[in-house]
Amino acid sequence: MACSSCSTGKDGQPRGCKNNGTCGTDGCNKLTVFDWLSNMSLPNGQKSFDCVEVRFKNSRKEFYRNADNLPLSIGDVVATQAKSGHDVGMVTLTGELVRIQMKRKKVAADDKALPKIYRKATQRDIDIWQKCRDREEEIKKRSREIAISLKLEMKLSDVEFQGDGSKATFYYTAEDRVDFRQLIKDMAKAFGIRIEMRQIGYRQEAQRLGGVGSCGRELCCSTWLTDFRSVSTASARYQQLALNPQKLAGQCGKLKCCLNYELDMYLEALKGFPSQDSKLLTKKGLAFCQKVDIFKETLWFSYKDDPATWHALNKEQVLEILELNKKNEKVDSLEDFAQENIDEEKTTFENVVGQDSLTRFDRPKKRRKKKRRKKPNPKASSNA
Repeated sequence: MACSSCSTGKDGQPRGCKNNGTCGTDGCNKLTVFDWLSNMSLPNGQKSFDCVEVRFKNSRKEFYRNADNLPLSIGDVVATQAKSGHDVGMVTLTGELVRIQMKRKKVAADDKALPKIYRKATQRDIDIWQKCRDREEEIKKRSREIAISLKLEMKLSDVEFQGDGSKATFYYTAEDRVDFRQLIKDMAKAFGIRIEMRQIGYRQEAQRLGGVGSCGRELCCSTWLTDFRSVSTASARYQQLALNPQKLAGQCGKLKCCLNYELDMYLEALKGFPSQDSKLLTKKGLAFCQKVDIFKETLWFSYKDDPATWHALNKEQVLEILELNKKNEKVDSLEDFAQENIDEEKTTFENVVGQDSLTRFDRPKKRRKKKRRKKPNPKASSNA
């Protein structure tokens, strides 16, 4: 979901935004961390933290050790250590905030196995990196054709080249285990590179590819959401949402992550509410709860013998009836309580302006009849 002003130019640097590699609208660099310590100088004698955060394609971030104390800043393109060869990425965070991010991601700062930064990327490194990035769409299309010809039940969603062009990582999703040994042989023969297959979940796929949600905004997982919490249908039930899988599912096919955003508020509001399974005993019959409106603090009940007719009661009335039922006392009917609510609504909202009689603005306007003009008789004019 890159914007046109910040897309990568020929030299590997942002083309239009001039923001040192950080997108001004946060549309290109997903999950960007704002460096609020960038304008502050370190105390005397304290050395800068020797680890930096480097971003690769589609929000993949890794931590690297700056062993040679290179003067790095946000937006610098660097050549980093890889299992074989080197990779090319962009620095997204430096200084003490990297220590906090490493602690948050549970990465030990004193880990000796932490990969290193070799150097700032040269023009040759950037040219090779850019050529590899330009080949990704073509290779992705060709690899999908090979997978279809082998009749494999999998979906190749994305391809990521290593910076030196020696290896490509293919990300795929699948319901079951897939035997892709023949697929790797065919792709290695067709592309002449080392192949690595990596299975990801459907949510990780949506995070990598990005998109626009039903709310009209970019997907949360591809812009700011860093962890995927489990979402259950209970979240929708607590919020009184219809259990329609087409409306509750996101682009990944799973339940929307935003169902959890307001769940705590609903759970807090439901503490003082009677249970939705509560039954009211009346002289007219047994009544069951059909619907709950948390914001209006209203519950709708219907009799067992007449489920089509609902009676609206507020929270206090239901609690009062339940207390009476505990004492083996029954109310006459629900209609008496429902009628009280209707009367209160009428008295609350009538005569808002404070006028008892109708004004000239309240009276219906009379339509004026348009007079038809008589058409001139052409015969009379010709006779004259």
